[in-house]
Amino acid sequence: MTTESTSAPNFIRNQILEEIEAGTVETVVTRFPPEPNGFLHIGHAKSICLNFGLAEQFGGDCHLRFDDTNPAKEEQVYIDAIKADVEWLGFHWAGKVRFASDYFDQLYAWAQHLVREGRAYVDDLSADEIREYRGTLTEPGRPSPYRDRSVEENLDLLERMREGEFAEGEKVLRAKIDMASPNINLRDPTLYRIRHASHHQTGDKWRIYPSYDFTHGQSDAIEGVTHSICTLEFEDHRPLYDWFLANLPVPARPRQIEFARLNLNYTVTSKRKLKLLVDQGIVDGWDDPRMPTISGMRRRGYTPGSIRRFCEMIGVTRADGGMVDIAMLYHAIRSDLEDNAPRAMCVLNPLKVVLTNVPEDHDEVFEVPGHPAREDMGVRRLPFTREIWIDADDFLEEPPKKFFRLAPGQEVRLRNGYVIRCDEVIKSTAGKVEELRCSVDFDTLGKNPEGRKVKGVIHWVSAAHAVPLEVRLYDNLFQVEAPDRDRDVDFLDHLNRESLRVVQAFGEPSLADVEPEARFQFERVGYFCADRHATSDGRRVFNRTVSLKDTWAKIQKKG
Repeated sequence: MTTESTSAPNFIRNQILEEIEAGTVETVVTRFPPEPNGFLHIGHAKSICLNFGLAEQFGGDCHLRFDDTNPAKEEQVYIDAIKADVEWLGFHWAGKVRFASDYFDQLYAWAQHLVREGRAYVDDLSADEIREYRGTLTEPGRPSPYRDRSVEENLDLLERMREGEFAEGEKVLRAKIDMASPNINLRDPTLYRIRHASHHQTGDKWRIYPSYDFTHGQSDAIEGVTHSICTLEFEDHRPLYDWFLANLPVPARPRQIEFARLNLNYTVTSKRKLKLLVDQGIVDGWDDPRMPTISGMRRRGYTPGSIRRFCEMIGVTRADGGMVDIAMLYHAIRSDLEDNAPRAMCVLNPLKVVLTNVPEDHDEVFEVPGHPAREDMGVRRLPFTREIWIDADDFLEEPPKKFFRLAPGQEVRLRNGYVIRCDEVIKSTAGKVEELRCSVDFDTLGKNPEGRKVKGVIHWVSAAHAVPLEVRLYDNLFQVEAPDRDRDVDFLDHLNRESLRVVQAFGEPSLADVEPEARFQFERVGYFCADRHATSDGRRVFNRTVSLKDTWAKIQKKG
């Protein structure tokens, strides 16, 4: 299990430092190259923090470049969301936003160069036939019958592909490398495929589009990227990445370095599976607070600083397969909010309390700190009246021995207020507790009288001044640690049907006019965030960010 450290390992940072000290690298240039076919998730956050963080640390540049080579799956909404996510995390890309499509003309010219050099050819095999000819991990591939076409014929066919003369799937352009290579990626990979689709950047100019493998390294080279950082799944692609750079007149030779991707328990990060959750209406869009997307985490109330801190905590290694405990992420969130979230009181499960010795016109206001350790957060004004709301969970008619909250004849302190005693329980005809009658000890404000101690403290709000709130209580979307590990079981079978519960609550007056995304600690309850979409036009909707219980901190203490 990953453990927190102030100096979490980062082998890439160490390597770059050695290169700078040796004089082999002067200016570090990295890039973050997302595909605009979905929203970014927590795994992308690790990559963002790594690429932009390295550029920041070494005084270099980090580019934002969209890998937009598949127009059939790409949308402007994804581009806009990705840009917003990167900026929200606190990073800034160097220069303009870049697109792989910016280089389509150059990439096509380089494809022609490979054809002229006898290192690429147009193939008429279907996708299934190409797969069959490619061989297996234990058997070499077979050459296509079209592999030895002449340079002139290949150039002609390639141009006709570009002009849209052929149907999709009828032909592809392939590199001519080694069909017997033990690395399947070198067995004549596809460079261009026919797509009769309009592109969000280039319109209808192209009828063929380059593959990711052909686009990626050359785009890095064009931009002068020094370190092409990617996850371990691309390690077997590195020889192909280097083959293209070696066989094309590129202006630079970036170095590809792979690191282990983030595996977070109780979470899926496959874009295909996340899109399925959205398309089937299982969640309320890509930014549903249960989603591991950056926009979902933002809506839930996570802070940019806490996500960056989490990514620093888990470190960067090449050790793949390890699972990071989601409690570690929650710990990073709590640590940030503990210091920076103002306090408020909110009753999620309201139970009416009538304070019988308080006059009906009693009008008293307690002034309490906005944050116990932050004078800059000012004070809150808490009205105290004859009728208040408390949480029903803070009362038991027949309490166990160590129940230090409210019970018949038992006393508790109202948080920031007086000690009260339960004198009478009012029930419905069905036996449900509907109201408590209590009395106040007015000599107990801010102190405990000598000879009598009260252990219990509960939160409350004035009934006359209570602010109605809709509170959404979120939990993990999945019930098991690795919901998509078993290929024989549909990951949807592991959904947590209790991942969202909505309650109607009452909050203190300070919650009446809050801005979207305002974060609070609801005392004794947890951390909450005003929903960035629903908190408007008089609606007050709060999402639970995380509970107060910090299991990761306990694990660290035991360790």
